[in-house]
Amino acid sequence: MNTKFPRRPIRSFVRREGRITQGQERALDQLWPRFGLSLGENPIRIDDHLPNCKKRILEIGFGDGDSLLTMAKAEPESGFIGIEVHRPGVGRLLLRLAEEEINNVRLICDDAVQVVTHHIPVASLDRIQIFFPDPWHKKKHHKRRLIQPGFASLLAERLKPGGALHIATDWEDYAHTIMEVVSAEKRVFNPYGEGHFVGHKKLRPATKYEARGLRRGHHLYDIWVERKS
Repeated sequence: MNTKFPRRPIRSFVRREGRITQGQERALDQLWPRFGLSLGENPIRIDDHLPNCKKRILEIGFGDGDSLLTMAKAEPESGFIGIEVHRPGVGRLLLRLAEEEINNVRLICDDAVQVVTHHIPVASLDRIQIFFPDPWHKKKHHKRRLIQPGFASLLAERLKPGGALHIATDWEDYAHTIMEVVSAEKRVFNPYGEGHFVGHKKLRPATKYEARGLRRGHHLYDIWVERKS
């Protein structure tokens, strides 16, 4: 299997990478074989990369990786797969995984839609989490939003019975759109009540995107649904 950091064309998003440091670049070259998953033609054999884990959790769009690292440290018995397309964030998290000797995380740097469609096995995950996806707040850009009916169906298929899909956003209109999309997905149900957000129960670490939204006066919306058994 190819263990080099992947150099793949971007498919379903606009790449806004920003500056990558020399340390992050070195991490991508040197630490990728240890923590990275380079995709082949077939679905990932998760147990080969994260053996003996009680739960298998996928985070889509982990950004700088702070919340993913926090959860991985809090749940050492669980295995985490993080998908992020922006190389600086991937490099930063690689460095921290090595520095803190965290071994229950594996990373993918590619288009999440393509990864979920072709590389994540059906009924293989205990939880999928998507925290503060790009809201594409202009109406003409709504078609670029990640949470669409077709993708929600793919996510539901990848959950085990009883597995959970957790999405957070600070954009009100996107929150209601997400709720409509997941409520229409027949494979899942909302344990908090049809159309209800999670409320004040804290289910995840705070992120810098959350803090930025709060500074702007936004409200937080957490959507949690579970795969029917």
